[in-house]
Amino acid sequence: MRVVDEKATAKAARPVVKGLVAYNTAKAGKSKYKRFAVSVRDDKDEIRGGIVAYTIWNWCFIELLWLDEAVRGGGFGTELMQRAEAIAASRGARHVYVDTFSFQGDGFYQGLGYEIFGELAEFPPGHRRIWLKKDLP
Repeated sequence: MRVVDEKATAKAARPVVKGLVAYNTAKAGKSKYKRFAVSVRDDKDEIRGGIVAYTIWNWCFIELLWLDEAVRGGGFGTELMQRAEAIAASRGARHVYVDTFSFQGDGFYQGLGYEIFGELAEFPPGHRRIWLKKDLP
């Protein structure tokens, strides 16, 4: 046995992911991991924003949320979150969580009923990384 430094290639990551998934499944049961996306599109069908998320066990994780500057403030962020929460609930999720930076949207999420459950100061320097969660009805 030896420990080797190497690039984070798919070849190097694949056995680690496979091993961890097998371990987690043995301890917690099948995760039913399933990714989804919800988009905001303009009249030309161009994506102007959206959410990328996944459900796993009885949770949903909002991986990414982005809106083009031109469509911010129009209620699209709220509609995206509501649709993502509805998809999550339809898959059996009872909770949603998200992480954001203090310069992004912690106030936005709190306005939607999310509560802070963790944060890291100085990540990135001068800001905070914040984790928020919400129970679904």
